[in-house]
Amino acid sequence: MSNTSALQRRLGLGDATIIGLGSMIGAGVFAAFTPAAQAAGSGLLIGLVVAAIVAFCNAAASAQLAAEYPTSGGTYVFGRMRLGPWWGFVAGWSFVVGKTASCAAMALTFAAYVAPPGWERPVGAAAVIVLGAVNYRGITRTAQLTRVIVVAVLVVLAVVIAAGLSTGLPHGDVLGGGALGAGLVSHGAYGILQSGGLLFFAFAGYARIATMGEEVRDPARTIPRAILLALGITVLVYAVVAVVALGTLGATGVAATDAPLADAAAASGWPWVGPVVSIGGALASLGALLALIAGIGRTTLAMAREADLPRWLSAVHPRFSTPHRAELVLAAVVVVIVLLADLRGAIGFSSFGVLLYYFVANVSAFTQTSRRYPRVLQILGAVGCIVLAFTLPLASVLVGAGVVLVGCGYRVVRLRLTTGSAA
Repeated sequence: MSNTSALQRRLGLGDATIIGLGSMIGAGVFAAFTPAAQAAGSGLLIGLVVAAIVAFCNAAASAQLAAEYPTSGGTYVFGRMRLGPWWGFVAGWSFVVGKTASCAAMALTFAAYVAPPGWERPVGAAAVIVLGAVNYRGITRTAQLTRVIVVAVLVVLAVVIAAGLSTGLPHGDVLGGGALGAGLVSHGAYGILQSGGLLFFAFAGYARIATMGEEVRDPARTIPRAILLALGITVLVYAVVAVVALGTLGATGVAATDAPLADAAAASGWPWVGPVVSIGGALASLGALLALIAGIGRTTLAMAREADLPRWLSAVHPRFSTPHRAELVLAAVVVVIVLLADLRGAIGFSSFGVLLYYFVANVSAFTQTSRRYPRVLQILGAVGCIVLAFTLPLASVLVGAGVVLVGCGYRVVRLRLTTGSAA
């Protein structure tokens, strides 16, 4: 079981797109609007556009790179190949640490919807164990379960939109007329950019498609199409839901609740909508958690192959063709975090890590000579990542930067112990 053979190509365009949708149409749509509204009020709509533009630039970079380097690891591999080992390490480390925290946050979010009071942590830990087992048994099972979850969540969001529209959008003046302009800019440019950074958390799921490049059939054609298709669908869904939530609750109402979609639905007066939204929130969190485990496991596999993490994590299961050791360790770490800490406020920290990850992706793609997309997209994407990363809440920036430095220190020590240099 300790072989390090290649993974098997089992995913088509539909499977890859569904995994990306499962990563994006999840936590963000049920959780990210509240901190974004606190940062920017109605200006979160501009923040959503900013996040979508940066995400598109990043998606173009990821699609271009993944087509040339169709192997597991995503930007960790791209950075190593195009820029050098240190660039790749920073990208991979930022991704693994940030998304491990996101896994715990998703597990706790799921438990908040379904667990009785006092049982949130055990239920969250159980969810990690179950989904870790699903990933362990193969990527096709991950895709099949994600497909079911995505369809269910889209149905729930359709119900939320219908319920919100049935109210006649009492705060419709916030979405049109003179009040719109005042509301959009009331928190200033910094607040808008901060909301964009927080909402970027919701768009980061297309990374999961690129990290599974070794398991996609015809990757040069499938990966770019799947990334852009999944991102386009997600942007449309988020825009409609944001308008309905603001129109129903107003910016102040969205900022004041931890469950803006549930509150928007409840305002409709349809008593059966509340439980439906709770089910949707639980399923969305499960979908995001499932895809996160798959993506982190593959990046860990790639880093272990290069000894940036312990090499024994690079084992591929001979029957299920999964990075089983990496996924078992990941599940164990996430279970411990779920049992000991409350990370539902970790959106900013996760965004910081992922924005650094995509900064490396844009710089890497800029160096490619064979072009699918113009270089100006990579320039815009790189600048956008840095701006959004450093306009996040100060605590997120400080913790994120500290974690990156810890990782770099680990790599310096490892290189000195194994080669006598830190090159």
